[in-house]
Amino acid sequence: MTSRPLSTYRLQIRQDFDLDAAAAVTSYLRDLGVSWAYLSPLLKAGAGSDHGYDVVDPSTVDPARGGKEGLDRFAAAARTAGLGILIDIVPNHTGVGVPAANPWWWDVLTHGRSSRYAAAFDIDWDFGGGKVRLPILGGTLDEVIGDIRIEAEATAAAPYGTLRFFDHVLPLAPGSADDGADARTVLDRQHYEAVFWRREAAELNYRRFFTVTTLAGVRVEEPEVFAETHVEILRWVREGLADGLRVDHPDGLLDPGGYLEQLAAATGGAYVVVEKILEHGEVLPAWWETDGTTGYDALAEIDRVLVDPAGDLPLGDLDAQLRGGPLEWGDLIHDTKRAVADTTQAAEVQRLVRALPQSVDGAADAFSELLAGFPVYRSYLPAGEEHLDAAARTASARRPDLAAAIGGLLSVLKDADTEVSRRFQQTTGPVMAKGVEDTAFYRYSRLGSLTEVGGDPSVFSLSAAQFHAARADRQASWPHAMTALSTHDTKRGEDVRARLAVLAEIPERWSEVLHELRSHATTGNGPLDALLWQAVIGSWPATPERLHTYAEKASREASEQTGWLDPDAVFEGRVHAVVDGAFGPAASIVDAFVAEIETAGWSNSLSAKVLQLVGPGVPDVYQGSELWDHSLVDPDNRRPVDFALRARLLAEIDAGAQPPVDATGAAKLLVTARSLRLKRDRPDLFARYTPMSVVGEAGAHAVAFDRGGALAVATRLPVGLARRGGWGDTVLLRHSGSTTDVFTGRRFEGSTIPLRDLLATYPVALLAADA
Repeated sequence: MTSRPLSTYRLQIRQDFDLDAAAAVTSYLRDLGVSWAYLSPLLKAGAGSDHGYDVVDPSTVDPARGGKEGLDRFAAAARTAGLGILIDIVPNHTGVGVPAANPWWWDVLTHGRSSRYAAAFDIDWDFGGGKVRLPILGGTLDEVIGDIRIEAEATAAAPYGTLRFFDHVLPLAPGSADDGADARTVLDRQHYEAVFWRREAAELNYRRFFTVTTLAGVRVEEPEVFAETHVEILRWVREGLADGLRVDHPDGLLDPGGYLEQLAAATGGAYVVVEKILEHGEVLPAWWETDGTTGYDALAEIDRVLVDPAGDLPLGDLDAQLRGGPLEWGDLIHDTKRAVADTTQAAEVQRLVRALPQSVDGAADAFSELLAGFPVYRSYLPAGEEHLDAAARTASARRPDLAAAIGGLLSVLKDADTEVSRRFQQTTGPVMAKGVEDTAFYRYSRLGSLTEVGGDPSVFSLSAAQFHAARADRQASWPHAMTALSTHDTKRGEDVRARLAVLAEIPERWSEVLHELRSHATTGNGPLDALLWQAVIGSWPATPERLHTYAEKASREASEQTGWLDPDAVFEGRVHAVVDGAFGPAASIVDAFVAEIETAGWSNSLSAKVLQLVGPGVPDVYQGSELWDHSLVDPDNRRPVDFALRARLLAEIDAGAQPPVDATGAAKLLVTARSLRLKRDRPDLFARYTPMSVVGEAGAHAVAFDRGGALAVATRLPVGLARRGGWGDTVLLRHSGSTTDVFTGRRFEGSTIPLRDLLATYPVALLAADA
């Protein structure tokens, strides 16, 4: 086992796949060639949580996930298999949806500002009149007071009694119900204010994770809070149960760099990666004590080198036709981010206004416009002033009437020591995430593979030269950063995106098919139709249940004609009719078109996998994606994985099977296993990154690079390659010497290798220098 992983394999630990179930697959992960197992959050989470990001007790491993003993057993199995262990942690927030499940939150609600845990939460007590606002009521207090029940009987969990409102159970403050007062009076004596849930957007007074009221922000910057929230995590590292940590959402923290410095000191410099979303052209802060990001930036690069730039204009024209005019990405995200700032983040904007050292006329409007124009997730002052300047220029150009207010805010926002500056840096990320990833990505549908976490859809494609430059920079700057193709947060699985990338090679054909599909079923919203039909095509064959779940989520996230707060049943009926159409009158069209593009999609999938697994960084294989992964957004991508099938197919491959590229996905399993094993067993072959030359009539259809003895070749734009009749005289130029393609076992000696020979079996090759 190495101090830094060579590769990882992500396992989603939950009640129906607990730590003992994970322990049972460690031998398979070893056989696959994995270096470290990578586990989703393990601390005690809310009951029934399928993801684990709603931690309610940081002092213990979740019993539903296997508990302390389960982690011990998993670690023992992983060590026996020679695997390191990487564990996901969640320092930014804690689950408060069921207060009784979270001892810290329960204590704060019981004792208010005098609670020993009051400093752990970012609560604006003064704005709440000394109370925490809880948006749990189904109407105004006058409308629902009859449904509130006071239970003054003491229990071990609630020594002063409880207040109940349907499923909501809250603690009573000491002495607040002893005199038999009515419900309204007792409620008024509490350290919380129960309010109508629709008031949360504008009146909430505690920081949360994005717009999720049931996830309260934690002030981990306080030393005692850091110590208490990390006591179990640090035990894992100290006792050898974890070798590294993946930090969820560091941008939500007050001082991400300071947190990472503290974590490095506490863990003795263990391997740490951060879930940091980098915008196109943005770089990770070099002073952070981290090994790099979790790899969304690499995902965007890999996807785009496989997209045909010739499809840019035709797909843009189709999109304009569908929406009744052209749409610029910058205009779209400005509007969606501004809408988020004005609605679901309005409470955070108002808190910024309250934090100003002096009044600024029009401050709320100016703050919202700055948030809408902020070009990256956040700044880390004193670094990042240029992002504030860029946002100010953009905001002032769009709203000249706010130029004076924006100018008045700029100086205080650049001062890293002011409260408003610190809070502004914690607010830009939620506005970006909710406005772009969770709204605009569902409205901008010209090519679905481009709307992925960490990607900029206005960047349509990358040339091979641009791709090589990005890879070389990664090797030089962040060689131990993770790289990803699928994660628990991706909007589409890697093989869905690989199939959809084919549309850029056949935009006119896709236009014909889309119009034919829409003639059978349409929502009446052209861009949404394109999104839904691409989901059908990309995930086919899917079940109706999966696609109905996706369609509902997609239409509500787009927030155009329906939404989460006020669903439009009539419109959503048309949305579901599209899915029904895919399994009804349009089924033959879907079947035929998928058959038309799936081979090219498979080629893209295998190429993407090789580019990721062999390229610089630490490649992560998301659970199950060693076979075709046609998952859509969560919860679809958390479906159970058939590990027995994968183990059986791998055994067949190891016994000599040479699977064809077909619907079984066994070829992808072969490529994954042989790449991972080579990296694990011969790390000396992966010491550098050198682009290789491919020359000849089809040279533009190959991407090739040498890692220092492991030379990878991948096919790009397979439809165009087939149209030109194949590789023809195209050759790979390299140093001569005896090498073996680990995918086929064929040996190659010369310095010039015809690609028609090298790629005769698979669209990818991995040449390993003989030992």
